[in-house]
Amino acid sequence: MVQVDVFWSYAIGAGFAVAATRQIARTGAATSLDRWQRLSSPYFAATVLYCALLFAPSGVYLLWAFPDWETMQVGHNHTSLPAWLVTVFAITNVTQGMLGYWVAARLIRGGHRYAAFLQAGLGYFGMFFILVHGWDGRGYQRFFSADRGVFEAWPQSPSIGDALGRVGQWLTSPVALTLAGMSVIVVVLLWMMSDWLRDGYRHGGVSGAPSTPVIVAVTLGSVFVVTLGSAIAASVLIHLLGWWIGVPAAMTLIWFGVVWPRTGIAYRLFQFLQLADESSDVVHPVATRV
Repeated sequence: MVQVDVFWSYAIGAGFAVAATRQIARTGAATSLDRWQRLSSPYFAATVLYCALLFAPSGVYLLWAFPDWETMQVGHNHTSLPAWLVTVFAITNVTQGMLGYWVAARLIRGGHRYAAFLQAGLGYFGMFFILVHGWDGRGYQRFFSADRGVFEAWPQSPSIGDALGRVGQWLTSPVALTLAGMSVIVVVLLWMMSDWLRDGYRHGGVSGAPSTPVIVAVTLGSVFVVTLGSAIAASVLIHLLGWWIGVPAAMTLIWFGVVWPRTGIAYRLFQFLQLADESSDVVHPVATRV
């Protein structure tokens, strides 16, 4: 979706860099002489190709086939979309992926591997928060509506049963069936990331490294349990407490429950994937207790 892909593509780029953490770390810190040469990195090139040949075209297809759904029910049809918006949308689906990779890779080379790992989570959180809450608290209604007419038929405060019924109707819509077919793009993403991680383990002599199925399960859990769950929790708090109180409450919950190394689940996942080393910017929580 137009409002979502700017965050999703950033998360994809950062995720690719995280998957190549050990390979990127071996290149060391960038200098003025070799900084541009690193654009020829096979991992960066693969990231650009993925975004340009798979991710961006899928977004353009959805925007053309379902303009109201792809714009979260803001656009009515093709004529309501300015040409510059479509152009910028297609470009940012590539450039944001490049930016995500560049930021994460720079952090990795600087020894800040956990900060790089969090970049992907940050992108996915932004994506899911828009899908769940949006700008008016009705993000999930906009997502689970095949077109603008269906969205406008939603009650202002639907019951759980009514919401589930509308979700069920959406699952058989042309939009949902198209997304199901496009899931092959996600399969390619998972295959590339797990292959890069496994390659890093092999060349790094890592013992007891997780297998490919485990890597895929952890990756999907990180995205659809941790970040999606965080977005849902933030939306609920904002609905209950309002923006002024709900946002600080959500930030506190996410910081202690997800991000902070001493208590957050994100650092446990980071450790499980064996991405840290002695030069990491995060010291093991147990070792720092006084």
